[in-house]
Amino acid sequence: MAHTQTSRDRHFSGNIEIWNNLQCVISASSGFQRWLLECDTKIQQIELEQQVQRYLRETLETLAY
Repeated sequence: MAHTQTSRDRHFSGNIEIWNNLQCVISASSGFQRWLLECDTKIQQIELEQQVQRYLRETLETLAY
């Protein structure tokens, strides 16, 4: 049975594309690069997506403080 792409599927696919583009831009930023250099080696060995998520979480926590 063929899968018909629904509007929900297209919306989700668009979100993934946006997230992938954001990860690229964030990981290329000077702030992220500086943060990564300051991190311990365990963080430097995890996947880029996890690094970006942690960077964003820590940045937002700092801003909320």
